[in-house]
Amino acid sequence: MLGVIFFLIEKLLGLAQRQFWQRPGWLTDVAFFFLAPLVKVLGRFLVVVPAVILIALGVIEKGAMVAGQYQGYGPVGHQPLWCQVIEIYVGADFIGYWMHRWFHAPALWPFHAVHHSSEALDWLASVRVHPVNEWVNAFVHVTPLLLLGFNPLATLSVAPFLTFYAIFLHAQVNWDFGPLRGVIASPVFHRWHHSKAPEAWDKNFAGLLPLWDILFGTYYMPRDRWPEDFGIQEPMPRTFWGQIWAPFAWKRTQSEVKTPVRLN
Repeated sequence: MLGVIFFLIEKLLGLAQRQFWQRPGWLTDVAFFFLAPLVKVLGRFLVVVPAVILIALGVIEKGAMVAGQYQGYGPVGHQPLWCQVIEIYVGADFIGYWMHRWFHAPALWPFHAVHHSSEALDWLASVRVHPVNEWVNAFVHVTPLLLLGFNPLATLSVAPFLTFYAIFLHAQVNWDFGPLRGVIASPVFHRWHHSKAPEAWDKNFAGLLPLWDILFGTYYMPRDRWPEDFGIQEPMPRTFWGQIWAPFAWKRTQSEVKTPVRLN
C-alpha cells in the first residue's frame, strides 16, 4: 500500500521522469523490499533484552510482562499516555540523530554505506538498509526508552509512524516545507544528506527534527539549489547479496582499490 502511495506522489507530484524498470538498482531495492519485513520481525526480538534486564533488577514481575500487563514504571511510566508519546518522539529522534552520526563513523560506515549506495534516490531506496544497520538501530532506539520506564505500547506505537516518515523523506520530490524547513525534516533536507556533493557530506542526520542538526552544527539546507547527485565514493557491489556481504569484506576491498573514503 505504501508503495502505491509514494509511487503516485513521485509520478504525479515529483521528479520521476523514467519508467520504474529503467531506474538503476531497482532489482536490488526490490530484493531489500521483500527482506525488510523479515528483518523488522527479527528485530522485535531485541525488545526481549530490556525486558530481561528489568525483570532481573526486580523492577517488574515476569508474570506481568508475559501477561501483557506491564505499562511502564516510575515517574515516567505514570505520566499520561499522550505526554509519553510526545517525549518518546523527541527522545527517539535525539537518539536516532546520534545513532545516525555513529553509523557515519569509520567503524559502522561500511554497513550504512549500503543504504547510501543508491544512486536513484526515491521511496524504494529507503528500504535498502543492511540488516546489521536495522537491528542496531532498533535495539539502541527501544532499549533506553523501555529502561527509563515508558509504556511499551507507547514506545512501540511510534515505530510505524517513523517508518512511514523515513520512506517519505526519501521520496523523489523537492519539498522543503518553506518557513518550516528548519522545524521538521523534509525530503529536500534528507536528500541533501544523501548527496555526493562534498559540502553535504555528514549533514542532516535527524529523522524528524532538524533542531539537532542546528544545535550540533550539521545542518545544511542551501536555498539556491537542489540536491541532484546521489551515492557514495567507495566501490559497492550492485547485487543484493553482494551488498549484504560487502561490509564484512570492506577493509580488504578498500585496501585493494585505492579510492577516496568518505569523510567523517
